[in-house]
Amino acid sequence: MEPVGTENGIPVEVRGVTKRFGRNEVLRGVDLTVRPGCVHALLGENGAGKTTLMRLLVGFLRADGGAIRVLGVDPAREPFAVRRRIGYLADAPALYDWMTVRQVGWFCSAFHGPGYPQAFVRWAEDFHLPPATRVRALSKGMRAKTALASVLAAAPPLLLLAEPTSGLDPVVRREFLQSMVDIAAEGRSVLISSHQVAEVERVADHVTIIHEGRIVIDGPLDDLKAGHTLVSFTLHDPFAVPPPAILDLAVRWGECQGRSVRLLVPALGAGVVESLAADPAVGDVRAVRPSLEDLYVAFTQPRGRLPWDRAPRREGAVTGTGR
Repeated sequence: MEPVGTENGIPVEVRGVTKRFGRNEVLRGVDLTVRPGCVHALLGENGAGKTTLMRLLVGFLRADGGAIRVLGVDPAREPFAVRRRIGYLADAPALYDWMTVRQVGWFCSAFHGPGYPQAFVRWAEDFHLPPATRVRALSKGMRAKTALASVLAAAPPLLLLAEPTSGLDPVVRREFLQSMVDIAAEGRSVLISSHQVAEVERVADHVTIIHEGRIVIDGPLDDLKAGHTLVSFTLHDPFAVPPPAILDLAVRWGECQGRSVRLLVPALGAGVVESLAADPAVGDVRAVRPSLEDLYVAFTQPRGRLPWDRAPRREGAVTGTGR
């Protein structure tokens, strides 16, 4: 494996990382690159390995194999050097209950440079936080906003955010996500770990989906969408042998409800769609660009049983390698 560089300007580089807890292999050869000035979404269901990877990035855990660099530093060897330079928000941030919101900002300012107290006040005002209220009296959403304000006020070059919108109301959630776009526009980088697909789709430049400890899809969001087609159609006779135009599709994922079929396949040319639409065995053919949710489902869920799975196959047919 090639060594991970330290002076290449890449905020986060992960190469071939593995992590095991007892017999449970949580991460299996994970590769991840976060680019400068990018909102990068790390998506996956609970237990996929997102939290473990984030904790490796800040040096709370040590990888069993592979290499990690965060802002050019190995977090396993120099965890405090990493934490001094990044903004990290855990999914369950710890705050002193006896402090007021104002005191949280005062306390955190001891770890940061000039201007932090004023920046904290601005973020607290944006989040409509009551400055004189103690943390123990805050709602879950208000606690989350207080933790967010303490991280964002430092204006670090890299933000690592684990489920950052948990507990936020819809309006504040939308404003917060938009602020991540503004931060990336300043040249800083944001890595958001989440399972809220619809939320991050609005702001993410780059998406990595992790499933059962492995990266199953990774790339710029626009390229991932452009590289796939979501095809839907109706089978006039679901028990008949499917036409060649269907059997020849390289199916990544599919589902069938009654006679209605939905398939995610590699991007199709207009000629393929027209050929399928002209087939008398099918109707209501539609081919659209998939959403991030469509991609997420396709790469993390098993492929459903399709009508032609039980039909005789013609010689030489290609049925794809869907999950």
